[in-house]
Amino acid sequence: MFTTSSETLRLSGIAADIDESGDFVSVRVRAGDLGSDVDAHIRLGATPDVVVGSVHAVTEDGRLVVASASGSQLAPYASGARKVIWVVGAQKVVPDLETGLRRVRSYSLPREDLRLRAIGQSSFIGKILIVEREALPERGTVVLVREEIGF
Repeated sequence: MFTTSSETLRLSGIAADIDESGDFVSVRVRAGDLGSDVDAHIRLGATPDVVVGSVHAVTEDGRLVVASASGSQLAPYASGARKVIWVVGAQKVVPDLETGLRRVRSYSLPREDLRLRAIGQSSFIGKILIVEREALPERGTVVLVREEIGF
């Protein structure tokens, strides 16, 4: 199971439950055993059985918008993982795709950049994924949290 880098997962405690409890086979924990082999890290994260993460916006008609600097979560979201679970705060629901893309740039990115600057890094938008529907039934699940959580 691969947990993406997500404030929603961190704040909800889901990331710690998966990565630290020992109850799951965590890709993040297993990747630590790979040392500095960047290619092995990429391959391991690209094709997990299950990926758990979040999105930056969900449109009222059901499209999901995800932005990423590195793109590490986009491969399993798009097609690499057998099952995708997105945990989404209620504040991320937007009327349409244009509003969702604007939300990424004006709300999510500035907050993620501030979070990373506190540890000596910065953020940017390198890639954007828009999910309109899944080809395989029951591959993707959106869990809508009825409170504000994450960016």
